[in-house]
Amino acid sequence: MKILVRNLDRSVTEAEVLELFKAYGKVESCVVVTDKDTGKSKGFGFVEMPNPREAIKAIKGLNTLKVKGYGIRVKAAEE
Repeated sequence: MKILVRNLDRSVTEAEVLELFKAYGKVESCVVVTDKDTGKSKGFGFVEMPNPREAIKAIKGLNTLKVKGYGIRVKAAEE
């Protein structure tokens, strides 16, 4: 299941996002989207979890969690 993660502080790394989601199960991929020109985070990313049950638990558990002062938004990504 592909998950959209929004409202990330620009300093949050892929490794930090990965650690959040690994607490809920297996993560296939984790990407924080960056600007092509500057290489800086755009404040959102995607996580892919193969087990839908674990993904739903992660969405419920992490949505609105404060990470570096920002309440992140987590939901199923539209395919």
